[in-house]
Amino acid sequence: MTSMSREQRVSAVFVQVADSLIDDFDLIEFLQQLCGHCVTLLDVSAAGILLANERETLHTVAASDETTEMLELFALQHDQGPCLECYRLGTARIDIDLGDEAAVSAWPGFAAQARRSGLRTSHVFPLRLRDRAVGALNLFHHGAQNLTAQDASLAQALADVATIALLQQRDIGQEQLEKAQLQYALTSRITIEQAKGILAERWNSTPDDAFHALRAYARAHQLRISDCARRVIDRTLDTGDIPRPSSA
Repeated sequence: MTSMSREQRVSAVFVQVADSLIDDFDLIEFLQQLCGHCVTLLDVSAAGILLANERETLHTVAASDETTEMLELFALQHDQGPCLECYRLGTARIDIDLGDEAAVSAWPGFAAQARRSGLRTSHVFPLRLRDRAVGALNLFHHGAQNLTAQDASLAQALADVATIALLQQRDIGQEQLEKAQLQYALTSRITIEQAKGILAERWNSTPDDAFHALRAYARAHQLRISDCARRVIDRTLDTGDIPRPSSA
């Protein structure tokens, strides 16, 4: 089979986005897939999405891998990093060399942690809701690599798609809609993290492997991953029914 061109892959992503937004859909699964699309389409090493709650506190809602998720958590715990700056200013920034003197001076802890994680370059894009940011999309490279103007435009488009997905819901008031959807995304992510921890401990596996096993089970049974996670936590889902990851 002939592999698709980049343009065809971009089109396929937006077709998937349109299909997903027609009916009720699994928001966290959608955002996870979006992180994966960012890695593939933009030729970056990793991607993550942060979302603000009603108190304007950022939380991680999706990441392409556990390393990126832990780096985002580090940024939030230490209140530093390009992702937080992007959210606060509401502006995109590309080609941030995390080994550069300016980055080290601005975010000493984050820059050092990123390099220890094997990540050297960062690009950040706001999740925009009219005139304000509600979160940020973070992209990382293992090496020193620049983002082209075309890729930067596509990255911002993907960040905007994430915002659309977050706010896609039934016919309720606009302000209520925004608060309800943003809170739902954050609550769902917390639930998934708890279930992931339970499975990883039970199987003696990595959190990444536990998440992928939970995600595969949800897909196979046409369930929301957040619903499966909730059932793992309240023990209404027998974890023995979930195929153990091969590394366990």
